[in-house]
Amino acid sequence: MQPTFKLLLSHPAHFISLGFGSGLAPKAPGTFGSFAAWGVYALLSWRVPAALRFEGMAVMLIVVSFLLGAWCIERTGAALGEVDHGAIVWDEFVAVWLVLVLIPTGFGWQLAGVLVFRFFDILKPWPIRQADRRFKNGLGVMFDDVLAALYTLACLWLALTLLA
Repeated sequence: MQPTFKLLLSHPAHFISLGFGSGLAPKAPGTFGSFAAWGVYALLSWRVPAALRFEGMAVMLIVVSFLLGAWCIERTGAALGEVDHGAIVWDEFVAVWLVLVLIPTGFGWQLAGVLVFRFFDILKPWPIRQADRRFKNGLGVMFDDVLAALYTLACLWLALTLLA
């Protein structure tokens, strides 16, 4: 089943799972979702006072978003008849936020973070592919993208180390 705008607005879980509508993109919804996540991150970073911006709070919000996302994805997956439907992009949102919180600020690093994440999310090297195949529930959908985020962070850390 292809999700519709009507489904998007029919329940808050669908609105979240479908990345506020970015998952409805007809081509490459995961990429659209990843860039939408970057936009939301930029908006929140700009709007949140500097005193409240610290990694502990951001990581806590990411954990809450992960757990909420697992539940929302389960519900939307059931509505679509496929738990890991391509239009479900909340897993990309949370993984991109994890990357962006832990890398240096600046447009170049953030763009690299999103692009490298997309590379690993699409390629799915070991053990991401195995996790993707094994865990077919909301937590599993979230987990394989967190693994791709960890690969991304490792690559960017290596790049940062080599450039220092």
